[in-house]
Amino acid sequence: MSNRVFQSVINQMKDATDRQIGVIDDQGYVVACNELSMIGTQLNDILEVNGEVTEQVLMLPERSYRLLGPMGTRFEFAAFVKGNDQMARSLCIVMGVALNEAKINYEEKYNKATFVKNIISDNILPGDVYARAKELRFVTDIPRAVLLVQQVDRTDVMVLDVVQRLFPDKQADFVFSISETDIVVIKELGGNESVEALEELAKQIENAIHAELMVKVVIGIGTVAGHLRELADRYKEAQVAIEVGKIFEPEKSIIRYENLGIGRIIYQLPVTLCEMFLSEVFKKNPIESLDGDTLDTINKFFKNNLNVSETSRKLYVHRNTLVYRLEKIKKLTGLDLREFDHAIIFKVAMMVNRYLEYQSTK
Repeated sequence: MSNRVFQSVINQMKDATDRQIGVIDDQGYVVACNELSMIGTQLNDILEVNGEVTEQVLMLPERSYRLLGPMGTRFEFAAFVKGNDQMARSLCIVMGVALNEAKINYEEKYNKATFVKNIISDNILPGDVYARAKELRFVTDIPRAVLLVQQVDRTDVMVLDVVQRLFPDKQADFVFSISETDIVVIKELGGNESVEALEELAKQIENAIHAELMVKVVIGIGTVAGHLRELADRYKEAQVAIEVGKIFEPEKSIIRYENLGIGRIIYQLPVTLCEMFLSEVFKKNPIESLDGDTLDTINKFFKNNLNVSETSRKLYVHRNTLVYRLEKIKKLTGLDLREFDHAIIFKVAMMVNRYLEYQSTK
């Protein structure tokens, strides 16, 4: 953000008041002021405030402050007015509106990160992407990856800072928050970077967040975008990767869209169609008639590629015991899991049932 923009707003407001007014950065240094001699000096009073600032105006003994940006987050800039009376409070509020508007207008026109954020949020027409990229001298056809970092269980505003520190090149890579829980990473790729390298990058992000803040995250990775205008679709893929992963692979914290397989197809099916499929597959008895031990046997059987001997070894049961269980499943469902076609139908049916259970909890 150019300090000249803030100074321009301050200059327009200085004739309306005889108070000292200005803007400080997150280190307390004055970056704009109606008293030019103040620029570059440090104001320590706001830095001594512990915790997040949640009030609209923070009134301290010498000055009143208004954070620029969302309340409850770590501030980047703040407007200040000399004094702590009602007039100072009113001036702070007015300055906050004017300076925030100037900040937003500047970023929309000149800030690459805001431009990229508008692309993935569908806030810019596809036809305008090239023109705006040209204004910003933004190379459009470099391969880029989109990673969506979603906080689970609890959230921490400092997660954004942790992730941003991992990507210091702010002209090539972009990190920004989309919501209270979601952070997007747009990573520029070199010609030799593999898909496995993206998974390793996601692991580094996950480890850094956990090490510094003990916050659990799940990371979705879209397919590589070959052009800027593809970023919105790749972001949606990362969203789908996380949602589908929650249903079918909840134990995974890093999910690639390309690896979703049949789960992605099931996720897109209407609930009524899924219910019809289950009723057709389980004509004899519903899938709910299978107890936990039986379902565990089935899952182990699938994990061991329908191999009876290997599955019985993993379950610590005799081979004949496993055969007896499979016969029991056949009687209950009409499906013989030792036959490949029946096994496929049963596997899909279990995934559809899991999808319906997930939908019922939403």
